[in-house]
Amino acid sequence: MRSLIPLVLLILMVQLPQDVVRAENLTQHSYIFLNGYMDDTSVYQTDSGFAGQKLVVGTRGSGMVSRRQSIDVYHDSVNDGDFMDFNEWGVFQYQPYSPDPSESDLKNALCAKNYEVGSVFSESYSDIRQLVKDTDIYQDDNVSVYQMNSYVHGTARIGSRYQSSYSSVPIMVLGGVYVGEAKIQQEIEVGDGSPLVLPCP
Repeated sequence: MRSLIPLVLLILMVQLPQDVVRAENLTQHSYIFLNGYMDDTSVYQTDSGFAGQKLVVGTRGSGMVSRRQSIDVYHDSVNDGDFMDFNEWGVFQYQPYSPDPSESDLKNALCAKNYEVGSVFSESYSDIRQLVKDTDIYQDDNVSVYQMNSYVHGTARIGSRYQSSYSSVPIMVLGGVYVGEAKIQQEIEVGDGSPLVLPCP
């Protein structure tokens, strides 16, 4: 029995550093061109409370919007630090907007979850007058890649969340509602040692 206790302690000491150096990576690119109304918010953080880096970005209102966003959130195990890089480019022009009086009952929805990585992605469309969509999803035990490319004349709702088992807080929470005529591209890659590199939209 005495020889088992040092063996158990040795196993715990060997396993602990592997958990500590595991990175939590997020890469996201998005592009939207909208003529209508939008309300979206994205929240990114590397730690809870007053620790780490925080970023909240959003757009709300009606008009003509052309916007690109790129963000990288990652943990560097060599330097033992968390990093966040963000870029936004946009052209915003106000125009009043009111939805068409007649609503369509045509709907479309998709939801993908990866419990191993801790990610979820959803897109849904309602009041569809026209919808052209191309969605690709790749998931395994280490990474999730979500790529959507849609043109919609109607209402689109996009949502995503990422919280790994190594984090006490969600690293990303985003949601958006887009009404009118919109071109939406969203590319999200989360997980450890991601095998794919997302192109810029």
